[in-house]
Amino acid sequence: MTLRSVLEMRAGVRRQLREFFDTRGFLEVDTPVLGAEVLPEAHIEPVEVRLASGQLRWLQASPELLMKRLLAAGAGAMYQFAHAFRDGERGPHHDIEFELLEWYAPGTTLDDAASLLEQLCATVLGTRGLDRVDCGEAFSTYAGIDPFAATPQEWLAAARRAGIVLPEGLSALSPDDIRDRCFEMLLAEVVQPTLGHERPAMLEAWPVSQAAFARVDPGRRLTARRFELFVRGVELANGWEEETGREAVADRIAEANAIRSADRRAVLPSPDRFLAAHGPGMPAGVGVALGYDRLVMLAAHATSIDVIRPFADGGR
Repeated sequence: MTLRSVLEMRAGVRRQLREFFDTRGFLEVDTPVLGAEVLPEAHIEPVEVRLASGQLRWLQASPELLMKRLLAAGAGAMYQFAHAFRDGERGPHHDIEFELLEWYAPGTTLDDAASLLEQLCATVLGTRGLDRVDCGEAFSTYAGIDPFAATPQEWLAAARRAGIVLPEGLSALSPDDIRDRCFEMLLAEVVQPTLGHERPAMLEAWPVSQAAFARVDPGRRLTARRFELFVRGVELANGWEEETGREAVADRIAEANAIRSADRRAVLPSPDRFLAAHGPGMPAGVGVALGYDRLVMLAAHATSIDVIRPFADGGR
C-alpha cells in the first residue's frame, strides 16, 4: 500500500465508525493520555513517565480508567479513539503504542454487545452474521480440556499435546497459576486460530479466574460475563458486562498485583479515584475495547498492523 492509500483507509474507517456510533446515540469523548493513576493488570505492563518535578505518571494502557470515571459522573453512552501504550509488546498484531476504539454502553448486556458488534463488522468488514461460542465448549473441542474442571496436570498435558513449549518452572507454580497460564497459552496457540473464519466469532462465558473487571454470571458461578471477538483468527475486541461494586473491583486489583508480585514485577499503586467512582453511582452495562489498527488491517486484508500504519517503527 502507498502512504496515501494507508492514510485514506485509516481516515475512511474512522469516518465510518464515527457515523456508526453517533447515529446510535453515543457521544465521542477525549480523555488524557498521561495519567496520575494507573490501572493494575496482571499481564499488561504500563509505560512510566518521570516528570522533571520527580512525579511519576503513566501513559494509558487503555482509556478505561478515566472513561469509567466519566460513566460514574453521568456521561452516558460514549466512545473514544485513543492511543494506548503497553511496554514490551511487539509483533504483527502488537506494538508498544497502538490505537484503540473503546466504548461504554450503560444499561446493556452481552446480547446487545453481540448485536452491535455484528453490525459494526458488517459496516467496516462486510461480514454477515456473528457466531457466539461458549468458552468451555471451544476448549473442549479444540484443546481437549474442560477449562472449568481440569486439574493442573491435565492443563500441562493439554499444553504438551498441543506442542507448546512450556516455560521453565511452570509445573512448580501454584495450581491457580498453572491453570491460568495454560489457559492463556492454549487460547493463543490452539483455540484462537480456529475462530472467526466464516463470520466473526464472540467467545464468551470465560472462567472466573479470567474475569478481569467483568461481573460473575449469577446463573453460572464459575463463569464471568466476558467475551473476546475474533475475525479470521485475530483477536479484534475484548469486553464484558462491568463489575460495578467497589469492593469487588478492589479485590480484582489486589489479585492482579499479587500476580505481578509473584512474577517479580512492580506492584502498582491503587487507583483510588477510579475505585471511588464505583458503587451506587456506577451504571451497569457493557464496555468494549477494539483494536483500531487490527480492524483497519483486517479491512485491508493484511496480516500485520505495520502495513496500515504510516509510522510502523514508532516514528523513529
